[in-house]
Amino acid sequence: MSDRLFGTDGIRGRANEHPMTAEMALKVGRAAGMLFLQENRPHTILIGKDTRLSGYMIENALTAGLCSVGIRVLLTGPLPTPGVSYIMRSLRCDGAFMISASHNPYEDNGIKLFGPDGYKIADAMEDEIARLISSGEVDRYRPTGAQIGTARRIDDAVGRYIEFVKATFPKGMRLDGLRIVVDCAQGATYKIGPNTLTELGAQVITLGDRPNGVNINDKLGAVFPEEMRATVIREKADLGIAFDGDGDRIAMADEDGRLLEGNALLAIIAADKLERNELPSKTIVTNIMANGGLDRALAPWGGSVVRSNVGDRHVVEAMRAQGLTVGGESSGHIVLLDHNTTGDAMIAALQVLAILVGRNQPLSELARVYQPLPECLRKVSFEGRPKPAQPVLDKLLEDMADEISGAALVVVRPSGTEPAVRVMVQHDQLRKAETLAQVIADRVEAL
Repeated sequence: MSDRLFGTDGIRGRANEHPMTAEMALKVGRAAGMLFLQENRPHTILIGKDTRLSGYMIENALTAGLCSVGIRVLLTGPLPTPGVSYIMRSLRCDGAFMISASHNPYEDNGIKLFGPDGYKIADAMEDEIARLISSGEVDRYRPTGAQIGTARRIDDAVGRYIEFVKATFPKGMRLDGLRIVVDCAQGATYKIGPNTLTELGAQVITLGDRPNGVNINDKLGAVFPEEMRATVIREKADLGIAFDGDGDRIAMADEDGRLLEGNALLAIIAADKLERNELPSKTIVTNIMANGGLDRALAPWGGSVVRSNVGDRHVVEAMRAQGLTVGGESSGHIVLLDHNTTGDAMIAALQVLAILVGRNQPLSELARVYQPLPECLRKVSFEGRPKPAQPVLDKLLEDMADEISGAALVVVRPSGTEPAVRVMVQHDQLRKAETLAQVIADRVEAL
């Protein structure tokens, strides 16, 4: 059950189809609530969401499930995923749900669950939620009377989060004189992104700040940064920032519209900390899909890179296990554990801006620290048929050992969010990376 219900980042799927139905959300709320009721005291769980139309349906179903087992529920309305993690800790909640499918189109939705420490829950708890649902045990606990839970909305969640992220920016530093394009992807940052930067003194040119429930991530945001880049050039801005739908991913563009994705931003932040001797163990964490250029970027300062499985939760687990504070993924999840417990695009943007202002250099100059290895990505669809498991893909690569020996890095893995297998090849020569990636993709498709 857990393999089918939970992916690499919670539960995700087409809204109103299994598993993202109101019925399933109610059961997930009940099961999670039962697990949190470990002590004889009132328990409170926070629920946040992005701007998807289906968020109303899932929010109400989760609320009903939680209240039905005696949980008090606090509702933030639209708020970035990292904002939900922060607000739940600020209010001393026992846990939190974030309703979002991140960078996916509006038709999809998802449920992420945070524990009382503000970190995403472990696999074991996901498995137990799935077991409670599949066994029917979730339906047996039904308090009545005054033991049923309540729900209320928090009116100032957005303002609380803005003040929190502003506090991570150096005291006394401002963004006066900077023209910044901010693309909110019609998502959860539509108020927070522009307001935060404006309050710090920047002149903000805003895109994607008019969500209507069906336009989230629609050709805008961190996954579709082309409009942001074009606007930087057209408006002669100093840089651009693009968030994804739930505000945990970021992409940036320099003054010439050149894109800086997660690897480049990690390199800028880590190199600055290495220069100031503020990076624990001189090490950062990324995932197995990260570009080898990141390792080369940190080498001059003796920096190193540790790789985890794909998913920001796995990155965070590796960071916590080794006492590290900087990590992230190529996709734009940037995790700075000195500030928050999960990927936080707003905080990541402010840290890059602080480096830019502190050094009095344009973003293009900061970006020189990172030179990516040529890379080719392929996605093999398995829509309508089971995708191969990791051991099958590992065996395929083992059989192709001679063919892939010249590549810098080869990764083939099942997607945790789609019926697909992802192929990545890095090579010193782009043409060879492209050729090898296509060969591997063709072999995978034939499985």
